[in-house]
Amino acid sequence: MCERFFGTIKNEFFYPNNWKYTTCDDFITELEKYLNWYKNKRIKKRLGYLSLKEFMLNYNQ
Repeated sequence: MCERFFGTIKNEFFYPNNWKYTTCDDFITELEKYLNWYKNKRIKKRLGYLSLKEFMLNYNQ
């Protein structure tokens, strides 16, 4: 599971961007924004076209 998650991060977040002149603080800020988007807004077909947050809220009911 973790391997897939980190692969997704690399493909969607890391590889498409040029990080050459990015500071560590800027990288962390961008990563936090990506992870927030990933958790709260990214729609997954496997989850019935819901975000992870929406799926978990529906699952717990």
